[in-house]
Amino acid sequence: MPDRRQPDSPTDDNPFAAPPEGRPDQPWQPRGGGDGGGDGNGNGRPDSEGRGGPARWDPTDPIQRRARYALLAGMWGFFFGIFGIPSVGLLLGALAMYWGISALRGKPASAEPGQAPAPGGLAALGEAARPQRTAAVSGLVTATLAILLAMSSYAVQLAYKDFYVCRDDALTNAAELQCNTLLPDNFVGDVLKVRQ
Repeated sequence: MPDRRQPDSPTDDNPFAAPPEGRPDQPWQPRGGGDGGGDGNGNGRPDSEGRGGPARWDPTDPIQRRARYALLAGMWGFFFGIFGIPSVGLLLGALAMYWGISALRGKPASAEPGQAPAPGGLAALGEAARPQRTAAVSGLVTATLAILLAMSSYAVQLAYKDFYVCRDDALTNAAELQCNTLLPDNFVGDVLKVRQ
């Protein structure tokens, strides 16, 4: 069976390929690829403009960084609140609230002289703002839940302070069971009740 040769693949994607016939050699230039440095043709146009896609995650941008911090801190604050560590949940919730608000209202990098003032906050990112806005808003929601869990935990401890003092001071299991009389006969009392 004769060997069929595949058509030559285009060399546009190969930076090490020789130039086509008739075109003179050109000095090597780095290709932008997905980093936004150029469109691969050496004209220096950002890659996001060339394809019309959103810009990538930039960890050096404080607005994007704060949006991610807000999401992470809010999520961990919510988990700490659920697992009964309200002080850490309150701290992380407050940090997430601060980072989320500063990401939504933050100022972009200072514009060069002669340029019109850029929009503030995540609006300065254009198409890249959607995932960062989602992260910031999710961080605010989880931060609010973490703060509510911490505050409700402190409110329960304050409302039933006598029970908690009695339970902490009890030296025996029988004495600890006697502290159940200080609880109300409702759902909260059933949850907090000392079990045998």
